Amino acid sequence: MSLVQTTRPMPSLTRRDPAGRHQRGAVRGVVLLLHGGTEHSEEVVDGRSASWRRMGAIQRAITPAAHEQRIGTWLLRYRVRGWNENGVSAIEDARWALEQIGRAHGDVPVVLLGHSMGGRTAIHVADDPVVRGVVGLAPWWPPSSPVGALNDRHLRAAHGRSDKITSARQTRALVERAERVAASAEFTDMGRVGHYMLRRIPAWNAFARDASLALLDG
Repeated sequence: MSLVQTTRPMPSLTRRDPAGRHQRGAVRGVVLLLHGGTEHSEEVVDGRSASWRRMGAIQRAITPAAHEQRIGTWLLRYRVRGWNENGVSAIEDARWALEQIGRAHGDVPVVLLGHSMGGRTAIHVADDPVVRGVVGLAPWWPPSSPVGALNDRHLRAAHGRSDKITSARQTRALVERAERVAASAEFTDMGRVGHYMLRRIPAWNAFARDASLALLDG
């Protein structure tokens, strides 16, 4: 009788660091991008994932400006697509990614840039000492979402009013709750656009770039 061994999928990172990254002090900060997912799924995230590919496009869009400021951009690919009740897998993957940044660059400041489920993941791991703040793009922040990890962090969120997947109203409500603990919290109305950021792409890219780099500038 033969035994079939299954291997647990591993998260992965797409790293885009500025030139000269191996020189001491060459990278002064990192934007960690967290892609979206779905409510329930154990499906492995592969290279065909639309959510991962969409954040890959945002990574490519913001990287030139980031590199001009000696800031790297790293995109996490989760092990599985789903939040799955308590988000343990996505949260573990994000904390793993923060550890990898620390190993590569030391205690440089990090901004978490998350779309949809990536935004939900971000507000759970924002308590890491290196995290400067969270930027949420059409984030999935249901009313039960905690804000404690945002204590003394900065929060920026953008949401479209035509989003049928996640709620702009819930995003605005979380921003208002976060104002009590965060260093700052701001909501941006993206107008009548939907969840997947396929309309007004330049505006989404500009918000992601400008908000993330501004938080790293302190």
